[in-house]
Amino acid sequence: MKIKKRAIVTGGAGFLGSHLCERLLQLEYEVLCVDNYFTGRRANVEHLLTNTSFELMRHDITFPLYVEADEIYNLACPASPVHYQFDPVQTTKVNVMGAINMLGLAKRVKARIFQASTSEVYGNPAVHPQPESYRGDVNPIGIRSCYDEGKRCAETLFFDYYRQHNVDIKVARIFNTYGPRMHPNDGRVVSNFIMQSLKGEDITIYGDGMQTRSFCYVDDLINGFLALMSAPRDVTGPINLGNPGEFTMRDLAEKTIEMTGSSSKIVYLPLPEDDPMQRKPDLTLAKRALEWEPKIRLEQGLAETIKYFEKYVYE
Repeated sequence: MKIKKRAIVTGGAGFLGSHLCERLLQLEYEVLCVDNYFTGRRANVEHLLTNTSFELMRHDITFPLYVEADEIYNLACPASPVHYQFDPVQTTKVNVMGAINMLGLAKRVKARIFQASTSEVYGNPAVHPQPESYRGDVNPIGIRSCYDEGKRCAETLFFDYYRQHNVDIKVARIFNTYGPRMHPNDGRVVSNFIMQSLKGEDITIYGDGMQTRSFCYVDDLINGFLALMSAPRDVTGPINLGNPGEFTMRDLAEKTIEMTGSSSKIVYLPLPEDDPMQRKPDLTLAKRALEWEPKIRLEQGLAETIKYFEKYVYE
């Protein structure tokens, strides 16, 4: 009888976590999904509960976790400004204390551990596109700092555990990702635009709409996670994972209106503090070290995401 690998996914009931749990089960892992439901939702993993290789645990990783595992995926953290600014102290705690607790667990059980870091570590970048060697331009005392600096500190901890305790680490810097199971009210641009379009409401763009983002479909991103986790031990990262296709906010709004057949109008509001003007991954390292790059075009991914969000409006 084949012995299955055991994986822990913190934040496993969230948008990315639920897709990762699903894929790991398909790869015949035993999966422990850990979530405190601050932004994650049980509904995201309900369809997995009948799988005997899947277990769901309500737990906050700012407290230690005493379990066994071969691999740990640390995804726990609210990822949208609306959610992480709601309780900034807790956001910093989950990034820093959560990382310490998960790294301590990885050290104890000798597990390989993955950190879901973020392109936000680059802040409002002066280099474009952003390579992993760029150290960023981050405001340490702004309203986004709980997330930006929290993730930067988590990366520091991962590399200190790697150097000091020889923990087997993998660090991915995730760029904007979208797809089914995004929270409909998370305040992120794709979910905002789709929900506003489907309801026929004005689409709100902050600033002049010329700031750019790169959007990666969730299936591509999960492939990147798995490629990094299966890479040789010396491929620690940080490695950018995202889609280099670059779109202005105005482009995205117009495309969303067109694809939903909406009558929504675009309105412009002031730009929030420290909102970056451009964001695009340099994927040179991911292509070379992981032989990974995204395959799914924005139109294809948006069509799947719109289909998912339609149930919130029409059912």
